[in-house]
Amino acid sequence: MTSGLAVSPGQVLVGTEPGSGGYFDRSVVLLLDHGDAGSLGVCLHRPADVGMVPALSHFERLLTPPQQLFEGGPVQQQAAVGLAKVANVLEEPPGWRRLFEDVGVLDLDTPVELVEGAYSHLRIYVGLSGWEPGQLEGELIRGSWFRARARVEEIFGTPRDLWRRTLRRIGGVPGRWSTWTESPELN
Repeated sequence: MTSGLAVSPGQVLVGTEPGSGGYFDRSVVLLLDHGDAGSLGVCLHRPADVGMVPALSHFERLLTPPQQLFEGGPVQQQAAVGLAKVANVLEEPPGWRRLFEDVGVLDLDTPVELVEGAYSHLRIYVGLSGWEPGQLEGELIRGSWFRARARVEEIFGTPRDLWRRTLRRIGGVPGRWSTWTESPELN
């Protein structure tokens, strides 16, 4: 867990309020940006209920399975964010900004011809998770999130049970949260 490190892009936030029923119930959010203007991220575990939008359809065949859009969050629903893992760690393709290791944000205005072959994984998230200045820090102080460095498999792996798998990976107290059950009397 990164409790002693500063909040920064490339970390995951793991929701600590299972069963609350809110939007971020059992969420795993990748931080994309954090600064004086606030924080932005995308939920990693929510395949979208909508089909591919025409403006992004040229990327559809390049998407990592399940080859569909993901719901990134409840704000700016018209915004789309691409996350991509470079195929060659020694290259930084045009239109790509590194977040951590060989994972970064892909500008979705990048011509598909430049994207093909440059990335081993690609996911597109519609909508964002956002915090006003100081809001995320307040939520962290209140214990609303566990925080850890992100891993590639959390972004491009199967979204099913991501909350539990991430908690187990973090270990310690957060790891125990992974045993949360829907029946409160069993918790």
